[in-house]
Amino acid sequence: MKKIALIICFVITAFVGSSQEKIYSTKAATISFFSSTPVEKIEAINSQVTAKLSDKSGQLAFILLIKGFKFDNALMQEHFNENYMESSKFPKADFKGIISNISTVNFAKDGIYAVTIDGNLTIHGVTKKITQTGTIEVKGGKIIAKSIFKIKVKDFGITGKYIGEKIANEVEATVVCTFD
Repeated sequence: MKKIALIICFVITAFVGSSQEKIYSTKAATISFFSSTPVEKIEAINSQVTAKLSDKSGQLAFILLIKGFKFDNALMQEHFNENYMESSKFPKADFKGIISNISTVNFAKDGIYAVTIDGNLTIHGVTKKITQTGTIEVKGGKIIAKSIFKIKVKDFGITGKYIGEKIANEVEATVVCTFD
């Protein structure tokens, strides 16, 4: 009888343990952006992005400091922070959303899974609802979430003398979150 009770406890524990939510997190995700016009190409990268992902609910969130973006050109970085992003006034950007098809991702099996992300993106103090596609790659125990966000700068209240001329009206932001 004790053996049967022990086996039942083991099966219940195994089932409950396997259905628990796992939260993946990192403080070293990256967001890079690219802006291209006939006059100028602008690129920057921020490697200090904090991100979290739930394997059950599909909740995904990331947050970053605007001043964390690094440019090859120091003057561009200064103009970005002072004239366009006003990073002293709006120091952070974030995304809070959900991967609507998280159930299609097998976190125990290596592979690349297409996902759809719905949520709220806040930049420059303005929050907009967005839907994006992306991928989750499971590789040797690591989880790599990737997506490209197309951001219309004026939608987020970002204005400036050179938008549309030297700075594209739409910026491409690439998000890469590697979770261990």
